[in-house]
Amino acid sequence: MPTTKHLYQQYRTQLQKIADIKYAHAVLQWDQETYMPKNSTHKRAKQMATLSELAHVESTVEHLGNLLQTLSEKNDLSEIERKNVELSWNDYLKEKKYSTVFVRQMSETISISFNAWMDARKQNEYTFFEPALAKLVDLKKQETEILGYTDHRYNALLNEYEKGITVNLLDDIFKSIEKPLADLLIKANKQLQPNDSFLKQPFSKQKQWEWGLYLIEQLGFDFNSGRQDISEHSFTTNFSSNDVRLTTRIDENDFTNMTWSCLHEAGHGLYEQGLPIDEYGMPCGEYTSLSIHESQSRLWENNVGRSKAFWKYQFPKLRQFFPQQFQHINENDFYKAINKIQPSLIRTEADELTYHAHVQIRYNIEKAIFEEKCNLKDIPTLWKEQYNHFLGVKVIDDRSGCLQDVHWSHGSFGYFPTYSLGSFYATQFYAEAEKQINGLEQQIQQGDVSKLLEWLRKNIHQYGRMFTSNQLCQKITGESLNAKYFIEYLSKKIEGFN
Repeated sequence: MPTTKHLYQQYRTQLQKIADIKYAHAVLQWDQETYMPKNSTHKRAKQMATLSELAHVESTVEHLGNLLQTLSEKNDLSEIERKNVELSWNDYLKEKKYSTVFVRQMSETISISFNAWMDARKQNEYTFFEPALAKLVDLKKQETEILGYTDHRYNALLNEYEKGITVNLLDDIFKSIEKPLADLLIKANKQLQPNDSFLKQPFSKQKQWEWGLYLIEQLGFDFNSGRQDISEHSFTTNFSSNDVRLTTRIDENDFTNMTWSCLHEAGHGLYEQGLPIDEYGMPCGEYTSLSIHESQSRLWENNVGRSKAFWKYQFPKLRQFFPQQFQHINENDFYKAINKIQPSLIRTEADELTYHAHVQIRYNIEKAIFEEKCNLKDIPTLWKEQYNHFLGVKVIDDRSGCLQDVHWSHGSFGYFPTYSLGSFYATQFYAEAEKQINGLEQQIQQGDVSKLLEWLRKNIHQYGRMFTSNQLCQKITGESLNAKYFIEYLSKKIEGFN
């Protein structure tokens, strides 16, 4: 009779085999979005589909199911081992719902859809993307039936990124912040708008690249266990916590584009590098949820990266990189400029306040798609209407409109709400870190963020999927997610501009 230890090792070996296949797929996807030649599109789609199919087969073999059932009955597993088995059983049951034919079809369609999106962006024409998007949306609708759902079809997809979140809950969250954010926007608009024109002048691509690498390293990202490259839409992926890939994009006439992209993606990368390598392939070696992942990127991007304390140290360094552009700009004017509140077209470049309108617009459109209330050909028009309604801005073209985000080409419907949830978690976590880390602001003013990273490693990164988002939030802060911290944080910042 095999011992529990022997059975657990069999299970562990199988999950790590699955992880190897999935990460091989991830390497191909990373290459597709960074260096892959254009003519590779269709062969790459098949290669990635083959790996997706292999991973699915290995994830649903009867032997794994039997192992999980046997292990679930053992009483001599450690806490982490029990959690791994519990989560793997849930993952196994979900994977069993899919056919290998569907998995392969979905993977091929996503690859083709991504390349169609790339072409459409180059042509600045949504109609080049629409046929591929239609096929992908049809598959995602099929997926909602495969997964099953209660009340709303879109709930099945939301649950893939944030367990337990629903349309009703999100509607309530967005409704709860709508008036406070609108009031803050009115207050911000009454103030004298800072001059940010110096951020929109020529900045050398090479110097921006060097500056971005410097910033990422300053935050604690380990370049011996990762790297950064250029992509059409910035993203982070990993092949283990010892191999994390960041990407960014550079606009030579906009300093903010790359800088906050680097800070944002570095936050994702630091989380991935902080996951326990000993749990490679296991659930407790994976991130908690997308909203917790986004909390890490938004925390470094905004709570740190748009703070006075951060630029107290970094602004003189910035001047060394760009002496001509910032020679007549003082630290306070720079701080106000990077925190300017003004409705805009591009989500990734939006200020902390209006950013959530961008998220809500995408959420509204996705809901409409899965409620059969939105014909895909009408997305550009609906997009323009929503931007006019929520932000009062005119969408000038498809590239800066409905083609600006990569997510739909990946089939990532249900992802966007995690950006807002992540921002709220980030502020709540940061408020707790300030309580627990003596002199945190002074440390950041001196260019030292090591204690903050250490706190995040201890309180968030090390746990993997051990806890749900809400459980983790309660463990760290003593309460569930509470958007009041975000509202208070923004209110304090806006009042400080006077």
